[in-house]
Amino acid sequence: MAEQRIHFIGGGQMAEAIIRAIIANQTASARSITVADINEERIRLLNEKYGILTDIRQEVALSEADLIIIAVRPQDNLTEVGQLVHEYAGKNSAVISIVAGVTIEQLASYIGGDRAIIRVIPNTLTDTGLGYSGVALNAHATKEQVDVFLNGFGKVQYLDESLIDTFTGYGVAGPNYVYYFIESLADAGVLSGLPREQAWQVALENVEGAVAMLRQTKLHPRQLLDINNSPGGVGIHGLYELNNSDFAAGLQRSVLAAVKRTAELGKDQP
Repeated sequence: MAEQRIHFIGGGQMAEAIIRAIIANQTASARSITVADINEERIRLLNEKYGILTDIRQEVALSEADLIIIAVRPQDNLTEVGQLVHEYAGKNSAVISIVAGVTIEQLASYIGGDRAIIRVIPNTLTDTGLGYSGVALNAHATKEQVDVFLNGFGKVQYLDESLIDTFTGYGVAGPNYVYYFIESLADAGVLSGLPREQAWQVALENVEGAVAMLRQTKLHPRQLLDINNSPGGVGIHGLYELNNSDFAAGLQRSVLAAVKRTAELGKDQP
């Protein structure tokens, strides 16, 4: 099968993370990727770091691309971007948007509703090959058009678009909560008297090991908690204090706030 030609409109941090991953995983070669960005410094950096083509005229890149990735910020002028795509993109090219909060219906109003449109909320763990991206397809798009590309920077969950905002605030923002927890857990070890590096390594190992145990045993977390905590023991005393901290409800409120903000991002678009 011929290599897909991929054109990015926008060369920001998320676009770069995807480019870095798909090249490293040999999902795409540098020569098959083009990028356009209003920031000339970004264009120069991406060319120097990854060897991708950045001096091609955007009209030409759009006309030749199999996949067009819209990677601008939600507050940028999507109307102008949409007009470019509508005017120059090939009729068989698929348009992938990673713009948070902007619906497929809104995208169709910019670029035309008679082409394949894929809305993607990319994960932020692209360099690890882990983490799920959330993906919604319109009626003209198929998984086969985008599956190879999307799996080049992690894993994929295909969703009804009504769940995309929820997926963003919960799934894609999820590493933030884990990072925060690990930082707090390591600080707790230091507070208790352990050297920083030792506390850090223990925190990382415990998180990685706990995930492995859940996958290996297929038990519910509550079942493992019951196994690990003897009556009146050390562990159950620690959990009692954690329950008093409102930890679970605070985490859940954080997710709801992130989901709410995701929905707000699309409201500024016409």
